[in-house]
Amino acid sequence: MDGQSADSGGDRFRAGDVLELECAFTETTVTGTTPFHVSVRWPWSEVDPQAANFRWNGDRGLPTPESYEYDQEIFRTEPAETALKPGDTCRVGIPPTVVHVHAIHHFDPPLVTGMLPRPASYVEVLLRGETHNPEFEDQGYTIDPAGDEPIRARLLLRPYAFLEPGDEVADQDGRAWRFDAAWDWHPFDGVRSGVPAWPLTLLSRKGEPSPEEAPAVARATAVGSHAEELRRWTELTLARPAAS
Repeated sequence: MDGQSADSGGDRFRAGDVLELECAFTETTVTGTTPFHVSVRWPWSEVDPQAANFRWNGDRGLPTPESYEYDQEIFRTEPAETALKPGDTCRVGIPPTVVHVHAIHHFDPPLVTGMLPRPASYVEVLLRGETHNPEFEDQGYTIDPAGDEPIRARLLLRPYAFLEPGDEVADQDGRAWRFDAAWDWHPFDGVRSGVPAWPLTLLSRKGEPSPEEAPAVARATAVGSHAEELRRWTELTLARPAAS
């Protein structure tokens, strides 16, 4: 993705982030077509010559509207997939697309996929209107945040941006909670009902919070509520949180 450093890129994101993805359309060549897929020469990634068990030919298949995969794919062609035939020149890219981050996956050593660069992390995203369902094996779309595709990721919303994963807080009712993600809270009293009642008091952040950190959390939660954070997120994602 654009603006990434040489690291895995995954630390830039966290579960719950709402992003707008976009990738500039780039010229390429159609190498094959079927009723369900259009294959194009992928204009960004390179073949990994050291990938003994993965032989990528440099093409990538994109689904046509006839395929059940079409609504899960974020890359599109211009002209549209149905108008293309082998040998045509087209452009491939991502139109502005709203997604929300479901999970970040890190790999050490980086994954061998047959392509270069080898991904050291994947950002798993869900499209707008899509709620994570643990019953579905193939749900979600994975992106290498340090890959060669010039994907621009604009952060639209980070719920609970004033907290960091692992923070421990006390709420207005005196309940202590550990924050792992926006909709992943763990109360220390073991009672799984309820949500944190604002304002919040930061108790611990990698030990003792600094003199600036605890007041910042108090100011951020002096007004508003967990329900308000959820409302803003839901309006952008048109989805339900995977955990609450």
